[in-house]
Amino acid sequence: MNKMQTLLHGLLALSLLLLSLVSPAASCTAQEETYLLQFLDELSPDSSNNLAASWRNGTSCCAWEGVTCNGNGTVTDLLLASRGLEGYISASLVNLTGLLMSSRSIVVLDVSFNRLDGKLQEFPSSIPYHPLKVLNISNNFFAGEFPSTVWEKKRGLVEINASHNSFSGSIPTSFCISSPSSFAVLDLCYNLFSGNIPTRIGECFALRVLKVGYNSISGALREELFNATLLEHLSFHKNDLEGELNGEHIVKLRDLAILDIGQNNFIGEIPDSIRQLKKLEELRLDNTNMSGFLPSALGNCTSLKIINLRSNNFGGELSNLNFSGLSNLEILDLMWHHE
Repeated sequence: MNKMQTLLHGLLALSLLLLSLVSPAASCTAQEETYLLQFLDELSPDSSNNLAASWRNGTSCCAWEGVTCNGNGTVTDLLLASRGLEGYISASLVNLTGLLMSSRSIVVLDVSFNRLDGKLQEFPSSIPYHPLKVLNISNNFFAGEFPSTVWEKKRGLVEINASHNSFSGSIPTSFCISSPSSFAVLDLCYNLFSGNIPTRIGECFALRVLKVGYNSISGALREELFNATLLEHLSFHKNDLEGELNGEHIVKLRDLAILDIGQNNFIGEIPDSIRQLKKLEELRLDNTNMSGFLPSALGNCTSLKIINLRSNNFGGELSNLNFSGLSNLEILDLMWHHE
């Protein structure tokens, strides 16, 4: 083979490679396409115009805006955040959940920062396991009780963000039944949840972020919660929690960076054992009924950037707190104490 033939063969191989890279992905299934088009039809016309330009019958949904497919042409991601979507989706959400039920490949579903409302349906108990890892439905107008049984079918679940909605009822207990070693983020803040903290949250051994602020959760910070020892962010700000901050429990969370349990009904003192939380960056205990002296142990939390203890009953000399080790401290709020 002469040099010219070698060159032509090389150019042909390169052309085929480039063609394979730019060619459309294999078509998604007819059922997936049907569910997506039904979802689009249920939205208010004005809000669906942007998607309608891309989501056209007769074209592969793998090429549609916000839809990602794998190499086999099955839908893996639905990324529809901040699309201005609006509508009561009790029917159309069934279509999306139907898509999840029919497809065993969807990994990410994100419809956050839209104006969707309605109630989420429970999945039938007969559905197979499927690989959803991330569900983000935050910043919408969803209401009613949050689904509970569906999470038993989610192996490998990593994150749920349902914050900034109007969900009510109790926090489900089943998030980690099938995903105890992968479930890392649960954000339910700014809803209407009530009842106690479920004890089974402590079985989420991989949980790193738990945010349930701005709800109506009552009762105590249960001992079982602190079995989730990898927690880095723990927030129950502005609920109806009560009791004491147990020193033996809190020291289990050696990776804790943010502790935000302000605006609750706690009593008692800040435990001296808090000195062992070397990674703690934010301590927010404002507007509770905690009392006692400011523990000198806080001086050992050298990573602290924010200490907010305003509106409590702390007393004693501020000089008891050694600030020399708090070189990262940016905010210290001790306003309106009563002793």
